[in-house]
Amino acid sequence: MDIQSLPEPININLPDADLVYYPHFFSTEVSQNLMQALISHITWKHEKITIFGKKVLQPRLTAYYGNPGKPYAYSHISLDPNPWTNDLLFIKNSIEDISGHRFTSVLLNYYRDGHDSMGWHSDDEKELGINPVIGSVSFGASRKFMFKHKKDKTLKSSIMLENGSLLLMQGATQHHWQHQIPKTKKPLGARINLTFRKII
Repeated sequence: MDIQSLPEPININLPDADLVYYPHFFSTEVSQNLMQALISHITWKHEKITIFGKKVLQPRLTAYYGNPGKPYAYSHISLDPNPWTNDLLFIKNSIEDISGHRFTSVLLNYYRDGHDSMGWHSDDEKELGINPVIGSVSFGASRKFMFKHKKDKTLKSSIMLENGSLLLMQGATQHHWQHQIPKTKKPLGARINLTFRKII
């Protein structure tokens, strides 16, 4: 599988953020093949998280893969990485080549339809260090990815994350912004998102 000729990246101009978007980083054919491989071969889990003291099932399926000895914790969940698969290494190597960053792990989210979602959050856990770089790859149905500034409540934005796209979130982005994937009543197909990160 090869990456098609890359279009020029799109710089998303938000204050206090460094965001670069590649709408068609992987070709349609490669994206479809990877989507099916991930659905079939990833060890998906339906984890519970703690919200306001109550344990509830996450509205999506998740999985965590990466280098040995690089656990990750969020929302009172502690995750030990599964070993890299060939498909995940292909995706990882591809985005490392273009970004110049090296990633140690990936958190996968499987949104089965428009009812599955991700609430407001920042990828700012202490394991990620200062100014973490997040490489977010999407396969399947396009979903709206929303931003809101942590201090200036008037600053909001959104982007449609398309099949085969790569969004790099860098610099001080996680310090100043939260993001989410909202639920939608529109009939949508499945989507898989992979957020590559470096655990220090």
